Amino acid sequence: MTVVTQTIAWITTRGLFGRRRFLLLLPLPLLVIGLAALSRGFGVAPEHWGQPVLVGLGLAVVLPVIALIVGTGVLGSEIDDGTVVHILTKPLPRWQIILPKLAVATGVTAATVAVPMYVAGVLADGVRLGLGLAAACAVGALAYSAFFLALSLVTRRPVLLGLVYVLVWEGLLGNFVSGTRTLSIQQYVITLADRIAPTGLLHAKVGLPVALVMTTLMVAGFTVLAIDRLRSFSVAGETS
Repeated sequence: MTVVTQTIAWITTRGLFGRRRFLLLLPLPLLVIGLAALSRGFGVAPEHWGQPVLVGLGLAVVLPVIALIVGTGVLGSEIDDGTVVHILTKPLPRWQIILPKLAVATGVTAATVAVPMYVAGVLADGVRLGLGLAAACAVGALAYSAFFLALSLVTRRPVLLGLVYVLVWEGLLGNFVSGTRTLSIQQYVITLADRIAPTGLLHAKVGLPVALVMTTLMVAGFTVLAIDRLRSFSVAGETS
């Protein structure tokens, strides 16, 4: 990593942790651990709470929502307050700006989600499930971050459109229309976790080859889109 990318990554991390928005990352992961610990403490069988907590809350809500907050924040806040102008006036290849920000968004999201999911997985079915969930969440963090980072450069309402994707596409249509699951990051994450740690608590609905190929295509595609949009981004900060 060059000095320039290190500097951009450091500035992005400092800006992210210095905003009140970061406080929104804490309650949901703590809720996952709390519900898992309470269920285990009261002797409730994992078959009764594993699916709602691990998938219904952890993978369907906590992972995408935190990725949305972080992914749209690493560059979106600079667009909103106008400081993006100072970045764009630098003679830097746009990939040297996008890739560090994507790395920060992925790292923060993965660390925030993977730890509580690991703990909940261990409480539900042992260390293997915990590791499977943590690894799958890290991959999901990369895919979601690439998507939401690109979204922050494509539209002025990335949070709103991101919520539409999470709640409507993945949450509503994903449960009733099988075709939409092929374009669902949530389904890729479930499949990866289920293949790493097979268990009756997870129910994969897409195949592993589809999950791997589509995750790769989405990460690459949205990263290229973000770089292209930043390259053509108006100094006035205009997006479509």
